[in-house]
Amino acid sequence: MQQLDNTTWGNPATRDVVALTYVNGRPDLPARLHDLRRLRKRLAEHHARTGCLIEAFVVWVDDLPALLRVEKTRTPGPRGALVFAASIVVPKDRCSAVFQIICPETGVPGARETAIGAQVPRSEMCPPHPYAPGLRGALPFLLSDDVRFDPVFPDHALTRARRWIAETVPQVRVDPSFAALPEF
Repeated sequence: MQQLDNTTWGNPATRDVVALTYVNGRPDLPARLHDLRRLRKRLAEHHARTGCLIEAFVVWVDDLPALLRVEKTRTPGPRGALVFAASIVVPKDRCSAVFQIICPETGVPGARETAIGAQVPRSEMCPPHPYAPGLRGALPFLLSDDVRFDPVFPDHALTRARRWIAETVPQVRVDPSFAALPEF
């Protein structure tokens, strides 16, 4: 990654971008982290407007609870390629720290979906959304988004996003003054 400014880094080969953001204001999460079922359902509904929430988990970042979410949206333009984003939100009472990676598809758009879709029945390829079973969004929840396919597609944007999160989260250290702020 090459540093683009004080809070942003980019990979020219993949066009992946990593950003670290401090948000001054109450976190806009639709539920508290301890209410994961409600949080997931509302996030799925929110992301359905423009794409699809793939997964959401509560993780620990330097001993603080945080939201990990992975989502996909379409890039603007005629190609119809997808962009996958993985983000970590560390919420506090009146602010939050967010770090995320945005990974655009490279190569042939939809190659992962096409390869897996050719091997399974359509009913298996398009299961109900696990967090909101009746939800129909701008992009479907697909079997091909499952983490078990990441080793088969090591250079895919979704795999790159998940790999970055897996490698980065254990290394993150939170400033003690931020960690001491009142909880969300």
